[in-house]
Amino acid sequence: MGIEIERKFLVVGDFRTGRSVPFKQGYLSRDPARTVRVRIAGDQAWLTVKSLTNDTTRQEYEYEIPVGDAEEMLALCDGPLIEKYRWFIDFAGMVWEVDEFLGDNSGLIVAEIELDSDDQPFEKPPWLGEEVTGDRRYHNSSLVKTPFKDWPQ
Repeated sequence: MGIEIERKFLVVGDFRTGRSVPFKQGYLSRDPARTVRVRIAGDQAWLTVKSLTNDTTRQEYEYEIPVGDAEEMLALCDGPLIEKYRWFIDFAGMVWEVDEFLGDNSGLIVAEIELDSDDQPFEKPPWLGEEVTGDRRYHNSSLVKTPFKDWPQ
């Protein structure tokens, strides 16, 4: 079984180091108990199934698929697509993934770190803001239904 342990934070400072990759993704299912995502990242693509999140942990199964298949599956997705740049940033021996959203989610920047255990210690970069791990609004599958541009400011 695949397990994902992840923490999410807002980004409040200049983070742009490392490399970035354009991402396009959509959801074949956005049921909170089980999401099915199709993602194209650069010249690779994946189909991912995730279970309901329990605090910071959930089951995750991810399979590489041909980009052409992913493009066809994106046309079948429920709702608009999520487009973003993902930055991969090394900090204090860990890799942070920072998503800089585009389109209807423009202005939203979220950093994620994947951990080996719930209690694994990690150093926070200076550009890290509020933790939003438990806030479902920041799940990509939720941003399809209620994009950042529609949030009360």
